[in-house]
Formats: sequence, structure tokens, C-alpha cells
Amino acid sequence: MEAAILILALLFVAFVALGVYVSVKVVKGVKRGVDRTITQARRTVEDTTLRAKSYGQGGVVGELAQLRLKLRTSMRATQEALEATAREDASVKESLELFRRLSAHGHELDEDLRRMERDPDRSRVAEQLPGLRERTQRITDSADSLRWAARDRARRFADDELETLSAQIDIEAGALRHWSAEPPVTAESSSAQTGRGADRRDGRGAGDGADGGDDLTWPEAPPAQANGGAASGQGERPAITARDPRQPHPYSWQKSTRPETTN
Repeated sequence: MEAAILILALLFVAFVALGVYVSVKVVKGVKRGVDRTITQARRTVEDTTLRAKSYGQGGVVGELAQLRLKLRTSMRATQEALEATAREDASVKESLELFRRLSAHGHELDEDLRRMERDPDRSRVAEQLPGLRERTQRITDSADSLRWAARDRARRFADDELETLSAQIDIEAGALRHWSAEPPVTAESSSAQTGRGADRRDGRGAGDGADGGDDLTWPEAPPAQANGGAASGQGERPAITARDPRQPHPYSWQKSTRPETTN
């Protein structure tokens, strides 16, 4: 009894722990989904705001917005390209690690540009624009180089695979069109053809006396034998003679016993 209670208690604790673990996993998953949605929404709002500033405002504010938009667009495109390629090619993981290091400099530059947008001293900001422009160009050039290298590598692998596949398809297509070639002659096929030829020759020899020796002609029935004659060939049944009307009892066992006469 105590063992049964202990087992039930352990099962209850195990089910409770499992329920807590599943609940925590579900909550974390929902939280990650909400955070991802909020991040994407915030990113969309920021990109829209930067486009509006770059097109609607001129001067220092407009140029800072253009630099931020250029930096964010280049870094995001490179990250997506490298992550997509790294799932299929393990050698791209080193490039992805280099991009993470470059991304740290990109985030730092983006924060500097954001602070410059809120700075009221436009003259000081204008003096720092050449340096900010150069930093942005260097980071975006490095990101573009990584992105295009990853895309070229993926395209090269796809071209090699397509070339190999095309060669295999050409070989298979040639094999499918090879219907008119004679099959290779082997010993078994040669003996089989010889046997069939001999059978055809024997058939033609047996049928020369009827219809010009056509192999497809059915054999004629054997001619009927004359009455009282013997069979002409071995295995043929003799002809049955007609019954003699003068003999009342055709069979010997049907004859009646003749009475004995005394002389």
C-alpha cells in the first residue's frame, strides 16, 4: 500500500513538473514572437521615418537620415543573405562571424547618427558629416562585399549542380532514344535464335506438300480408310465396317446355343 502511494505521488510530481516545463516553453515562445513582432514594427516605423526625412528635409538632418537608411538597408540585406547561405553551406559561418563583428561597428555608427539628428548645434554636426559619411561608406562596402561573395558562392554551387544534372539528363535522354540499335548478341540469345530458326525450317519442310509450305496453315485431317482396309500408319484407328444384315448377331456372345442333334 505504501509503495502504491509513493508511486502515485511520484507520478503526480512528474506530471506537475512536465506541465510547468511545457507552460514555461509556451510562454517563452509567445514572448519571443511578441518581441519579434514589436521589433519588426519598430524597424518598419524607423525606416519609414528615415525615408520621410531623407526625401522631405534637406540639409544636415536629411543627409543624416540618408546615411542611417543606407547603413540599415545594407546591413539587413547582408545579414539575411549570410544566414540563408549558412544553413546550406557550413563554410559561410566564418563569414557570418565576421559580419557580427562588423555589425557591432554598424550599431555604434547608427547610434552616433541618431544622436546627431537630435543635436541642436547644426554647425558642429555639419563639421562631423565627412567623417560620418566615410565611416558609413566603409561599413557598407564591407557588408556589400560579404553579401555579394556569399551570393556568388551560392550561385556557383547552383551552376555546378545544374551542369551535372544536365549532363545526367542528356545521358538518360540518349539512352531512351536508343530504340533502333540491335541488342548485344550473347551465347544464350544466339542459341535461342538458332533453335527458333531450326523450328521454322522444320515447319516449312513438313508443310511443303500443302498450300506452298505456309507455316500458318492448319494441318488437314487424315483421309478416311476404305471399308475392310487396314490402317495406313502407326497410331491410326482402323475404319469400322458396316454391319452385315445377314448376320443377326454381330457379336459372338449374342449367338444362341445350338441344340445338339443326334445322327
